[in-house]
Amino acid sequence: MDGGGGETIVEVGKAAETVSEEGETSSFLYATESLCMRCGENGTTRFLATRIPHFREVILMAFECPHCNERNNEVQFAGAIQPRGCLYSLKVPSGDVQILNRQVVKSDSASIKIPDLEFEIPPEAQRGTLSTVEGVLLRASEELEALQEERKKVAPDTAEAIYAFLKKLRSFAAGDASFTFVLNDPAGNSFIENPYAPSPDPSLSISFYERSREQQASLGFLSEPFQAGDSEINSGDTSSVSPQREAHGSIGAVGNRRTIAQADSEEVAAALCRYTAPEEVLTMPSTCGACGVSCVTRFFATKIPYFREVIVMATTCDQCGYRSSELKPGGEIPAKGRRIILHVQNFADLSRDVIKSDNASVSVPELELDLTSGTLGGLVTTVEGLITKISENLQRIHGFTFGDSLDDGRRKKWLDFKERLAKLLNMEQPWTLIIDDALSSSFVSPATDAIEDDHQLIMEEYERTWEQNEELGLNDMDTSSADAAYSNPAEN
Repeated sequence: MDGGGGETIVEVGKAAETVSEEGETSSFLYATESLCMRCGENGTTRFLATRIPHFREVILMAFECPHCNERNNEVQFAGAIQPRGCLYSLKVPSGDVQILNRQVVKSDSASIKIPDLEFEIPPEAQRGTLSTVEGVLLRASEELEALQEERKKVAPDTAEAIYAFLKKLRSFAAGDASFTFVLNDPAGNSFIENPYAPSPDPSLSISFYERSREQQASLGFLSEPFQAGDSEINSGDTSSVSPQREAHGSIGAVGNRRTIAQADSEEVAAALCRYTAPEEVLTMPSTCGACGVSCVTRFFATKIPYFREVIVMATTCDQCGYRSSELKPGGEIPAKGRRIILHVQNFADLSRDVIKSDNASVSVPELELDLTSGTLGGLVTTVEGLITKISENLQRIHGFTFGDSLDDGRRKKWLDFKERLAKLLNMEQPWTLIIDDALSSSFVSPATDAIEDDHQLIMEEYERTWEQNEELGLNDMDTSSADAAYSNPAEN
């Protein structure tokens, strides 16, 4: 290799060292010739696979052209796409320079918006970057300014408007104005640093959402089967195709049928068969979400005492080996929400079964820990497994927990919090687990045959607020079509 190539390798290595520590890196280096898009000659692209501690695997790529000295770097994710998309919203006040230094991971499927400027960085721009809030804005301004000379000649009015826009954008990057920084990633692989972690950050809000059909398709997942009329659309003949409409309130109806939890099939079966074995396992044709070939989904319904009827579904693909399982709610939508309070007093309590739905929040008052709805997704586990999952998830979500850029104060804070979490599992003192579920789709198993005899477990029902019903899609739910269908079965 030439000297320039050696320098490139060293730079990539330094980049890996900043996000790796104490042997947690499992990396390899691979180099290949690739076309330079500037001069058309061949340059060299080098790949380094590494792991950001407590985040996920990444691939660092560095390109260098010895002919025109073109150089660029990119980060791509080697891990799996997350079950749900993520949405980060950071409020940046005027004059706060520190908040502009927060680290930002933008995957190649994420978009960034600045609503105050009506400005959006699409997924294809700044692909796979590891930067800061300030760095993202400055890079955007540099890329916009790159073609200004050509714009002056072709469209001088547009060039003037862009100069005015760049002035505002750079003032935001300098902290001279307040604005909102929104990062939206359907793949769930992006992240904005929270310096107060594991405590909530008043300036940063994080939410998780189910991907739409369009987002699924953009990520390479197989879209839903074509509806009647799609063939005409694909063939270009749209004269006989009428626009499809969703029934009023269908969002709420679909929302109620979403998955309670996803887990390994064997784990789900082992947990639920403690209560009742399935009388009959049914099958139905399905499509593999990984490779798209036809496969089979097995499912059965079971009743969990003191909870509700649930439907367990498991899908396996013989072609690619893909496996998934889901736990779905059965019966009607509960009229009230439920808050489960468990006083954990001994090691036996750590073995209690827990079903946490994807819309439930979790809190541990002794740790001042409060996880909002959707943070962990749906889980079928135990009390011990839930706390372990919380620890792993907090480290993954907040990323860079023990990177070189972490100051001693925050490092000590994280280590202290991890130690306090470990004390919960070691039962050094009693503690309280609270699961709040507006759809009553979560469950903690009692220690006695009669739930009223279990004085450590308290289940409180409450009326949902209008805001909770709105979030769940229940305020606008209209069941008149279903009611009419059931009352007049002969017409169907």
